Amino acid sequence: MRRGSRTYFEFAPLIQYAVELSGVQGRAPRLCHIGTAGGDQRSVNAQYSEAGEAAGITVTHLNLFPMPSTADLAGLLLGQDVIWVGGGSVANLLALWRLHGLDKALFQAWEAGVVLSGVSAGSICWHVGGTTDSFGPDLRAVTNGLGLVPYSAGVHYDSEEQRRPLYQQLVGSGVLPAGYATDDGVGVVYRGTDFAEAVSEIPGKGAYQVTAEAGQAREERIEPRLLPSVG
Repeated sequence: MRRGSRTYFEFAPLIQYAVELSGVQGRAPRLCHIGTAGGDQRSVNAQYSEAGEAAGITVTHLNLFPMPSTADLAGLLLGQDVIWVGGGSVANLLALWRLHGLDKALFQAWEAGVVLSGVSAGSICWHVGGTTDSFGPDLRAVTNGLGLVPYSAGVHYDSEEQRRPLYQQLVGSGVLPAGYATDDGVGVVYRGTDFAEAVSEIPGKGAYQVTAEAGQAREERIEPRLLPSVG
């Protein structure tokens, strides 16, 4: 999301590219926004709906507060082209998803070919784990992600000073498996469980493959493909 010209927010290139990956043609794409990590704020839902209307994308929200917004979680998700998960507390997100069985419904959607995507907590969740401020300002490891891809995720790599050294420490020591880190504005694309490419909506940003060698982290920069601007 970014500031819009006629709306408060508009969909930035990374969301637009997630929609493009779905391959929808001949109708409005359907995107389900899941805001669990931020507490299902209705104001945020409204901003996503407004941005979707401006982009010609039909936006649905799956809320878990104060109760699940549908009795058929899998049915709702299987009717979408893209699922986009917002940022916030990845620890709370994972706990609530498992409590309500949303983790299983998301797995069904993934198997059916729905594009799974998101930012920050909404990126870490698909991986084995990553670094998080869910527990306080001193970052900690989260290791109980959904694990749909067998890697770890290092988010906010260039904007929060604790992220890079802690992520490297966790991968080097084996607490987290090897994985991919991203500067803000950069996304990693998987096809199945295989890395396909890195893309960016901001020039000069980077992605990084981080692996372990003899108890130390090894980082290799991946130059992302710059996405075209939208709007």
